[in-house]
Amino acid sequence: TLKDCAALSLVGAATFLEAFAGILDGEAIIAHCVSQHSIETYTKYLTQPDCRAWLVETREGTAPVGYAMLTRPDLPLPDLGPEDAELKRIYLFSRFHGKGHGQMLLDQTIEAAVEAGMRRILLGVYRENRRAISFYRRNGFVDAGVRTFTIGHRQYDDLVLSRALQSATTSPKGTASKA
Repeated sequence: TLKDCAALSLVGAATFLEAFAGILDGEAIIAHCVSQHSIETYTKYLTQPDCRAWLVETREGTAPVGYAMLTRPDLPLPDLGPEDAELKRIYLFSRFHGKGHGQMLLDQTIEAAVEAGMRRILLGVYRENRRAISFYRRNGFVDAGVRTFTIGHRQYDDLVLSRALQSATTSPKGTASKA
């Protein structure tokens, strides 16, 4: 809900920094986080009728450690349609990787997209993020295109991946749980 925008902002910026420190220029990371992970940015997303988000919190203290966000797609594909959804973000602090939280978040976004009648779910992932790409491929995602983006003064490529939902079978239902 809108009351979670500060947590989404914090986790979004912190996990982006964690993932890209040493890859991207520090000033560029800061500028990106200020513009793309502000409370206002998440408020704008969550006020859109087709946006949903899920937050993962720790068991002790309910600290936010990850989230996923499903939106209408904003990807450079020629065949985008009204029955497409985009996994806009799925972020999780690295110390929580491998514990099932990422899978749970992905399962929930897929389930929500299926319930909304979407025909496919799309996402962009940094071309060099081998761990994430492997995770998505294990979950039935295939190549759909490439998106170029600029952070600072450099250009980078994301792979755009797609998963059909019409005949997809999702993992057992789950809900966001405490990490």
